[in-house]
Amino acid sequence: MPAATLPAPARTQGSDFAPLLRQVKEHGLLRRRRGWYARSIAFNLLALAAVITGVALLGHSWWVLLLAAPLAVFTSRTAFVGHDSGHAQIAESRRSNKLLGLFHGNLLIGMSYAWWNDKHNRHHANPNHIEKDPDVGVGALVWTQEQAAERSGFARWLTRNQAWLFFPMLLLEGFALKVSGWQDLRRQSGRERLVEATLLAAHVALYVTLLLLTMSPGKAIVFALVHHALFGLHLGMAFAPNHKGMEMPDGTGERWGHLQRQVLTSRNVRGGLVTDWFLGGLNYQIEHHLFPNMPRPHLRRAQPLVRDYCESVGLPYTEAGLVDSYKQGLLHMHDVGEPLRVG
Repeated sequence: MPAATLPAPARTQGSDFAPLLRQVKEHGLLRRRRGWYARSIAFNLLALAAVITGVALLGHSWWVLLLAAPLAVFTSRTAFVGHDSGHAQIAESRRSNKLLGLFHGNLLIGMSYAWWNDKHNRHHANPNHIEKDPDVGVGALVWTQEQAAERSGFARWLTRNQAWLFFPMLLLEGFALKVSGWQDLRRQSGRERLVEATLLAAHVALYVTLLLLTMSPGKAIVFALVHHALFGLHLGMAFAPNHKGMEMPDGTGERWGHLQRQVLTSRNVRGGLVTDWFLGGLNYQIEHHLFPNMPRPHLRRAQPLVRDYCESVGLPYTEAGLVDSYKQGLLHMHDVGEPLRVG
């Protein structure tokens, strides 16, 4: 069931993507930006170090809770680096990107790089596909009325009210992401599992040690709760506007080419440099999905090329303001639960 009513474009063949790809390559937009990433990573690490120093200095006071907010922001910035490394946007070699991902994901924020990559790559291959995209599978939330009809008990109540509960539930996402990484160790094997588990355990040890050495146990628990709640909220706010409320292909979508599959299921968020920074470049979701290995600073430059090309081939190119993008996603979730409220 499509989640949004869009004009039906002419069927797009896979070859329709080739002219756009050629333009992007001619503009050099797939070239690596190692200097840009080096500066961004260095700034983020210095910012994290500054916040951690502040935690150590203020740990004796409840004022330390104010630092949970900037720590959440720069933890999210760290996650964005892990995301980019998973897409091979940063370095040329697969090994270098993986090392960057393990360092930023597993060690610095305690989120499994292997788990995230496996899940996220499946999402990119079939965005919003009801059966193939793990991001629209049945979980705490559901995304189609067919999924909603199968709910019972507490899950049914949750679905009826999921639009109202969405942002409060994001406060739990920081914990859920870490738990999912630990659970994924069962899927992994050999050296990968050993490396992932060691780095995840090292993160937990370092995080707990920092808090317990600088503040009382009660204060440490409150700080960790606030930090992870804000971290989950920030990440959720970055990812939520991108696909919710857009087309949700099923069997029909199997015939779509790359261009149609990525453009019709994605939504861009309008904004300036502050929006780019806060959302980690994910506001250029259409460009990111069409060219997942494009370095983040090139997405803004690619946007007019992609928008003009979509217009030339009659393909709807969806953009919205930040608030409106959230509104569209929430309205979709509200509509999904409508039959349960009527019944």
